[in-house]
Amino acid sequence: MRKPLATVMAALAAVLVLPSTASATPGSGVTGTILARKTVGHTDYTVREITIQPGGYTGWHFHDGTLHAYVKAGTLTHNLADCSLDGVFGAGRAFTEKPDQVHIGRNLGATPLVLEVLYVLPAGSPLSEDAPDPGCGF
Repeated sequence: MRKPLATVMAALAAVLVLPSTASATPGSGVTGTILARKTVGHTDYTVREITIQPGGYTGWHFHDGTLHAYVKAGTLTHNLADCSLDGVFGAGRAFTEKPDQVHIGRNLGATPLVLEVLYVLPAGSPLSEDAPDPGCGF
């Protein structure tokens, strides 16, 4: 006898969403478009435009390499895992994110936040890695 498709899909979903040891925080209202990508030696260079809608946030995460970012529009509020405010960066400002530094980016403004980001990562690394919510309340 064949199982209904809904039953099979539910079972598959249950397997795919089993909890992991780290409870990462998902982002909300964030989109990204890769504009360019190149690997030189053992380093990946990726240029990406990221848009965070008003009230949106990246979720807690870190990067395996250095990021260089430019705020094209809006304002980014940037917090570290110790809950401290690392910076508030408005349009025209640039900033750098250090490797392995857990952080969250938030758009507390009323207009979309647009970032141009250069990722400088070890070859084959993901653009970001999820991190557990440190309990900051945002």
